[in-house]
Amino acid sequence: MRNIKIIEVRSEIGAGTRGASLGIDAIKIAALDFMSSFFVHFPSEVVQEENRLLYEPVASPYAKRIQGVLTMYERVAKSVSETIKSGLFPVILAGDHSTSGGSIAGVKMAKPKNRLGVIWIDAHADLHSPYTTPSGNMHGMPLTTALDEDNLDNQVHNPDPNTVELWNKLKHLGKIHPKIFSEDIVYIALRDFEKEEEYL
Repeated sequence: MRNIKIIEVRSEIGAGTRGASLGIDAIKIAALDFMSSFFVHFPSEVVQEENRLLYEPVASPYAKRIQGVLTMYERVAKSVSETIKSGLFPVILAGDHSTSGGSIAGVKMAKPKNRLGVIWIDAHADLHSPYTTPSGNMHGMPLTTALDEDNLDNQVHNPDPNTVELWNKLKHLGKIHPKIFSEDIVYIALRDFEKEEEYL
């Protein structure tokens, strides 16, 4: 088996409901039940989360907890990039998938000249931005950060300047943007999306 490194990200600040951070431990417990040595055989790293923000007021209604999501993007991208550069293959186990844009950024930062493809297994397209989001939840936006896309043709909100600044930092993480192209995304199980996402 290839040498891998497990990266654990117990973040759930990008979702609208709680509990996603418990998924990693549920997987580890299930592995024990099946007498799997997976989690003792490979090295692991725990990325510090920002879940304390769940107890603080939401400052940006069109990109809830975006400052914390940016922090998580930076941490996850750094871990993924360093893992790849060390010769190991990163396996990221995470809570809500707002941080998946950080995973993509980390791969691109480690391999800046490579063209990346993404297989997105999800019921949702995750192609919203602060300009189009119906909920403000950041887990609906990771692919648009990787695509460096605002979708202004379908704009329904006018985010405040601070939100726009943080949004642009998310999209431009690692000073590489876009990180992927729309023709290099494959969706599996997509069934629930809004007209703004369908436009893209």
